[in-house]
This record gives sequence, structure tokens and C-alpha cells, in this order.
Amino acid sequence: MSHIDPSVAVRAGEELDVQRVDRFMKAAIPGLVGRPHIRQYPGGASNLTYHVEYRGQSFVLRRPPLGKIAKSAHDMLREARVMQALRPAYPYVPDIIAVCDDPDVLGCDFYVMERLPGVILRQDFPDGLTLNTAGTRKLCLSVIDKLVELHRVDPVATGLDRLGKGSGYVQRQIGGWSTRFRHARTDDVGDFETVMAWLQDKMPDDIAQSVIHNDFRFDNVVLHADNPFEVVGVLDWEMATIGDPLMDLGSSLAYWVEAGDERPFQMLRRQPTHREGMLSRADVVAYYLRQSGLRIDCFDFYEIYGLFRLAVIIQQIYFRYYHGQTRDQRFAVFGQAANYLEQRCLRLINASGL
Repeated sequence: MSHIDPSVAVRAGEELDVQRVDRFMKAAIPGLVGRPHIRQYPGGASNLTYHVEYRGQSFVLRRPPLGKIAKSAHDMLREARVMQALRPAYPYVPDIIAVCDDPDVLGCDFYVMERLPGVILRQDFPDGLTLNTAGTRKLCLSVIDKLVELHRVDPVATGLDRLGKGSGYVQRQIGGWSTRFRHARTDDVGDFETVMAWLQDKMPDDIAQSVIHNDFRFDNVVLHADNPFEVVGVLDWEMATIGDPLMDLGSSLAYWVEAGDERPFQMLRRQPTHREGMLSRADVVAYYLRQSGLRIDCFDFYEIYGLFRLAVIIQQIYFRYYHGQTRDQRFAVFGQAANYLEQRCLRLINASGL
């Protein structure tokens, strides 16, 4: 169908060595025939994701980004292990087909997983997908339900409890993201010191210890090609861990741009949350709390944390562009985006009753 998420030609400078990929794939997956046809998925600004197609068989290959990256970031082997452990309890995780830790293949660790054909909602609805207001709302709720369902997974039963470090998740996140921002700051971006101090001062205790995705967005969700109300896959488990589920929700809502938001925030929109029928951020929080059974008095801390965390992610990517470690022109304006997010955080802090 025309609205199934398409791959595109590989971006210049991000090509894979086809012969090495072919040799690895045929050794790992018996029965492959012919030469692979490799294309790239255009979404995402971090790990690189490729569509590897043989005669009658399709796979997805994930590898880290190019350029200098943080030692603990973009751990492909960890991501694959998390997905393998979680899949029995959360069937929306793609099946891992093969894992490579041999640097002689591509110069990095990578893994190959099953391809889940379906609809991925990026900035706008794809051609061929037409929903009225009620249908859009139904789709929206079905995606939020999958976040609630994830947070109900038993970490001990899946063995994922080993990822956690116990209580103090909120404190570790504020300290960790603050350190990462300071290391990635460039001269043309604000210092975020007021924002970081406020987050440090207003930290709540962890509300729970759950399996969390840490990057749950519409463009990491695969919808059934013939039934967009059915979620068939959840992608991008790089940052999954055990932590506070409300921190996960706050991270997710940092990308939730509404129709009435100011223009600079609209320019950051990566998913169709502006469409009529989509819940507002406040309604998402209220619905999530009803479905999860969690209770809080105020969501301001988590919203501001989510925006700050997004700013750090953007700044880390911009740092690579600023220093010439990537040529991807999408990242040229990321410094401006980080500056905007600082101002947005400051306005929310000034309006907060915390």
C-alpha cells in the first residue's frame, strides 16, 4: 500500500559496504540468495537504520551514527539484548535475527531484525491514510495504551530488572543529562544553568520502577497497514531501561506539538499531534494517569524535564555537526532549536506553581 513506511536512497556519507553486509547476512541467515539491495529509512537523527532486501526477504539493519560518540551511547549489543528479553512479554518488539560484534564487518557493532511492514506516522499522515476526528482520537489512544502496557511489564519476569540501579532514578537522570549537556555545549547555545538548577531543586521521589522506553513517539510505532488502530510494532529500544514511568511520559510529551503552539515549537514537530482529534498534552497526562492508576498533584516537573532532555539530545547531535563529524544538513539548525527549548523551559518554570 502507498502509505506503508518507505525507505529511500542512502544518504551521502552513510553508505554501507555491500559486500561485507552480504557476507555477514549469508553466514548468519541460511538460504539468502543474490546480492542485497540496501536503502535507508529517513527518520531519526541518531542511530542509522537500513532496509536490506534480498530476493523475497526483507530485513532491517541498525548501526550507530558516524563520528565521535559518547562511550556509553548507541550500544547496539545492549539494545538487541533488551529487545530479546522484552519480546516474550511485550509482543510489539521486532524479532532480532542476527547480532554482529566484529568490527571488521562495518567498523562497529550492529544488529539485524525483522522488518515490520506497516504505517509509521512521521510529521504528517502519509498519503492514503485518511481519518476523521473520531478516528484520529481512536488511533491516538491506541498508541498511548501501548505505553501504559509497557509500563505494566514485570521487570523481574523478563530479567530486565538487571538494567535498573534501584531507587534514585529521577536524581540520576537530572544529574546525567545535566553533565551531558555541559559536555556537548557549543559557544552559540545558552547554558541552561537556571533550568538545571530548577530541576535539581524540584526533584520528586521515584513514583515506580518500570520498564521504560525513553523515546516513545509516533514515529517509533508501527501501525497495521490495513488497520491503523492496531499497533504491530514499537521500535528504537536504545535507551530502554528500568526507571520512573512518569519520566518516560515526560520525555514522550516533549515531542507532542499541538496545533495552537507557537511557531518555533511547530518547527520542531516530528509527528502529527497537531491534527484535529489528537489529545492535548494535558489530556494525554490525564488519560495516562487514569489508565495506569498512578496519582500525582502536578506534572510540571516531568514536562520541563522532558523538554530539557530533548534539548540535550538535540545539542549532542548539533555538537557533532558543529565540529564537522557529520555532514547531515538536517542538523544545521539544531543549535537554534536548543536555544528555543531553553526559553520554553524558562517560561514554564516561571509559570509553574512548584
